[in-house]
Amino acid sequence: SPPGLLLLTSFLLHMEEGRASSTRLVCDNRLIQKYIGEAKDMEKRVGQCQVLPVLSCPAVLPLVDFSLQQWKSKSNETKRREILCDMALLVGAVVGAQGQVTEPCGARQLSQLYRHANSFLLLLQTFSWEEGPWEPGCSPRSMEQAHITSIFLTYRQLVQGKLRFFFHDLAKDLCK
Repeated sequence: SPPGLLLLTSFLLHMEEGRASSTRLVCDNRLIQKYIGEAKDMEKRVGQCQVLPVLSCPAVLPLVDFSLQQWKSKSNETKRREILCDMALLVGAVVGAQGQVTEPCGARQLSQLYRHANSFLLLLQTFSWEEGPWEPGCSPRSMEQAHITSIFLTYRQLVQGKLRFFFHDLAKDLCK
């Protein structure tokens, strides 16, 4: 959708400016709501694709459920790393599925999901409280799924859950 593309472009331009704009993304609650809406739309659209193949090589997806109590006790850096791990695994699953889905409707939805998930991955790498580059040497809890729709479901749950709460926590510090 063109508005989504516009948002992604401004999002990427903001990332160039670094910290100041990541603050804007976090402090404007409408943005995360928009991303949640887009995640729901993608999930709905992929569900409307006529013939979605079962993946012969199942996607390895992060388990993104979490306990709010435990979540609140973690540092922002720990939360960021956890979401980065989940998002990296998810992006990997999308890429793996893209290699197996030739049907146009599913392929189109997967490439849109890839753009969204990957831009969050890049964004999360710009929020760093510790020196040194992010190491993807993490192994989040995961499961294998042969249905493409599970990839979209996982993405929506991740954006709606951990990511939204993470932005909410950051907002407390950044948006005074």
